[in-house]
Parts: sequence; C-alpha cells; structure tokens
Amino acid sequence: MDDQTTPIKNPHEYHRERMRLRYIEEMGFDSFEDHQVLEMLLFHAVPRRDTNALAHALIGKYGSLAGVFEADPLEMAKVKGMTKNAAVLVTMLPDLMKRYQLSKYADKPVLGSVEEAGEYVKAQLCGKDNENFFAICVNAQNKVINAVKINEGTVCEVAVYPQKVAEAALRFKARSIILAHNHPGGSLTPSQEDIELTRSIEAALRAVGVKLNDHIISAGDQFVSLKRERYI
Repeated sequence: MDDQTTPIKNPHEYHRERMRLRYIEEMGFDSFEDHQVLEMLLFHAVPRRDTNALAHALIGKYGSLAGVFEADPLEMAKVKGMTKNAAVLVTMLPDLMKRYQLSKYADKPVLGSVEEAGEYVKAQLCGKDNENFFAICVNAQNKVINAVKINEGTVCEVAVYPQKVAEAALRFKARSIILAHNHPGGSLTPSQEDIELTRSIEAALRAVGVKLNDHIISAGDQFVSLKRERYI
C-alpha cells in the first residue's frame, strides 16, 4: 500500500481570503487599520507566516505605515520574519506610486470647455449601436481621470442608477463629473427622462461633495450640452 499523506494547508489562508474579499467588497482600504494594510501587502511575499504579527512589529519599529514604506530595505530584511524580497516589495511602494501618478495623467485630456468635452464624448461613443451611459471623472483641473461605463442599454434607452454614478466618482476620487450618453437614433433633443435623470444624478453627486459639470448627448458626429441648453 502506498504511503499517502494529506497536504498540510496554510493555517493562515482562510484569514487571508477573508481579508481579500473584504478589500474587494469595500473597493479599497478606507475601513482598514494601517497594520491590516501592511499585513495584506505582506501576504504576497511571506506565504506561510502570521503577517498580522509581523505588520505590528514593523509599524512598532518604524513608527508608522509611512515609516515602514520609507525604511531601508536591507535593514528591514533583518527583522525577524522578514525576507529580502518582502522588504524590497514594501519599500518600493513610494516609488511605484510616483510612477503610477506620472502614468495616470500622462496622456489624459483636459476638458476645459463644452467643445472639448463634446469632442471627447463623441470619440468615446462613436459607432455604438445601443445607448451607452458614461461618467467621465475629472480632477480639479478638468483633466480626465477615467471614463467609467455605467451601463449599456438598447437602441432607444439605458437604465442608470444615480448611486452608481456617485460610487464611480468616489472610487476614482473625482472632483467633478461629466455625464455622457448617445442617441443611436440620431436625435440630439434631450428627452424628459434624460433631464430628470440628470437632475437626480446631480443631487446624488452633491450629497457626496462632487460637482456635475455637464451632461453631453452625442448623436453621430454631433453633440448637445445640457448645461449649455440650461437644463443644469
């Protein structure tokens, strides 16, 4: 009879999976303590140890989460439970964030006028056969952070929930939002439903401290601004 042994599972894996699911469900670290953020980061470099205790030890040694990120990796690698790979991973984060910011805004346009916003929306929605609804997140300088697709509908309508637009604004830390959707049928005239939806979204954004800049409707190679038409 062959000698078979049952693989020993990582005793910390269930806890790690709960942490991952929490991060995904909450879409970020806002409700996490600093040691929990560091603990999750260490999951990827310290596979079979209690990274909660290690995170506490590192923050205790360096004074704060920022202090950990700014520490010398060779010195950090000497901390009990750490490895050189783990220390490099943790201390490279400030440089990664610098690179992220440079990349994030490198080629994004500035939508400082109705014409610029309209041209951008036409490019986003060109050739779409069904109605698509986007929330264009911009920063304080009206530079595009991200164009978030909220929903796709049929040839004549699209269902949109104002709360989803507000959630997108918060997720991408937008200072303001430009709404955008298309009319595949070719009409540039805003429907009463378009106007009412715009005002509902404006109220939802106002509740979370985000401004609604405009709502652009595109049809073919033309567009209309609800702000210019004084519906906003």
